[in-house]
Amino acid sequence: MIISKHLKPRINRLTSGFVLCLALVGAASSTSAQTLKMATVAPDGLAWIKQLRTAMKAIDQETEGRVKFKLYPGGVQGDDSTVLRKMRIGQLQGGALAAGALIRFYTDLQIYNMPLQFKNSNEVQHVRAEMDDGIIDGIKQGGVHVFPLIETGFAYLLSKKPVSKPEDMANLKVWVPDGDPLGEQLVKLFKVSPVPLNITDVLAALQTGLVDAVAVPPLVAIALQWHNHVDYMMDLPLMYIYSVLAVDGRAMKKVSAADQAVIASHLDPLMKEIDGVNRQDNVKAFEAILAQGVTPVQPSTADLAAWNALAVDALAAMVAAEEV
Repeated sequence: MIISKHLKPRINRLTSGFVLCLALVGAASSTSAQTLKMATVAPDGLAWIKQLRTAMKAIDQETEGRVKFKLYPGGVQGDDSTVLRKMRIGQLQGGALAAGALIRFYTDLQIYNMPLQFKNSNEVQHVRAEMDDGIIDGIKQGGVHVFPLIETGFAYLLSKKPVSKPEDMANLKVWVPDGDPLGEQLVKLFKVSPVPLNITDVLAALQTGLVDAVAVPPLVAIALQWHNHVDYMMDLPLMYIYSVLAVDGRAMKKVSAADQAVIASHLDPLMKEIDGVNRQDNVKAFEAILAQGVTPVQPSTADLAAWNALAVDALAAMVAAEEV
């Protein structure tokens, strides 16, 4: 086809415009909106859930809709192991999870979870100031993006029978998070009968007698109403537990660096705030549980020595198994 020399400039302009449109479409595709579906077993209505929703909305607005979040609280997407499975297949992109659920991504993250390694919050904060960044980096290298660590609190034993020494654990039916290797190993060490259950099934198990003891932070016990179904709480911090807000690394890579910075600007300070609030609220929750009639059990000096000996054995077993 012969084109008039008078038409060539116009056609060239049209062609250039068409190429520019294609380039813009391609650019839009590479930075298309990402919806990050996040889940947690934490009940809806908690203060930090409301704060998280507010932060997610702010991120949506600041990124002009390029990053959206959808939050599923209350365990509607399953427990932590189920959430991780759904993350692997892309049904979910992340969640607020107990750190122990991420052991397969970074084994050393359980260094804070060793039984009876910390006596009080001051010791924890001293160690965390030195080690948190390394744990966060280790999990990220394993393929999961996490934000600043969140204190869940010291786990205390709440039971229907008084427990002050390891032998008192005999014949207790103790809840263990389903699929939690650390929890399973610890109950074996303490020679108790583990009852693996999803966290959403524990309340009913306490009500029916399927479970008669749980080891959780006071804040968790109150949030999930477990404290209403026990009679005793041993005044000994058995284990420090923490959580993370995690996003699958593959999903995060689809978000531009600029938008990742926006996400961090909102979620990093929020996680640090929740971390501090949880620390204070656990003290209040401990006192509230006792105020509601649960009887405190204070181990004797000899009892404490027996518990500490078990803790030494637990750490040695985990080191021998190369689990830490």
